[in-house]
Amino acid sequence: MRYFLDRLQFFKRQSQTFSDGHGVTRDDNRDWGNSYRSRWQDDKIVRSTHGVNCTGSCSWKIYVKNGLVTWETQQTDYPRTRPDLPNHEPRGCPRGASYSWYLYSANRLKYPLVRGALLRLWREARKTMAPVEAWASIVRDPVKAKAYKSKRGMGGFARVRWEEANEIVAASNLYTTKKFGPDRVVGFSPIPAMSMVSYAAGARYLSLLGGTNLS
Repeated sequence: MRYFLDRLQFFKRQSQTFSDGHGVTRDDNRDWGNSYRSRWQDDKIVRSTHGVNCTGSCSWKIYVKNGLVTWETQQTDYPRTRPDLPNHEPRGCPRGASYSWYLYSANRLKYPLVRGALLRLWREARKTMAPVEAWASIVRDPVKAKAYKSKRGMGGFARVRWEEANEIVAASNLYTTKKFGPDRVVGFSPIPAMSMVSYAAGARYLSLLGGTNLS
């Protein structure tokens, strides 16, 4: 019986000991650990900053892998202003360090959304009318206007194509400008502290139109 049990030793894992038998090295497959090791690998590092309701003055190293931001750290190459003052580095706050989480968050709005009640009225009107006339037929009709305005605050948004969203915005702005004047077109563009590009685009549009910018 003992001989039979000894013959079963080949079922044991292949291993080697070290440190007088206090440690064991086994030939197990460790591929599962590649995901942890590759977590901090990157394809390139680019210099950038963040717009998190701040001046966007902090320089960051953005680590990119497969075209996606994986993580980020502060730059440490700021010039020294005066020899008798300490360095300004590293500059950067927790909001900036976690910005990539927001960048790929499921809660981030990436596509145009239109309230479902308004979208149904709009598509029905567009079957027979031009954009501006279609918008006028909705806002001039008390029943139709109330049908979509009463849904505010209740959600019910539907995703639409950019072309359709732009057409609705353009039609409503043209109708308001023709009927009441361009200064009645009021817009809120993201503040510069959040996005200089978004702010400049919205502010420029309202400026050319003659509208009122609240931001």
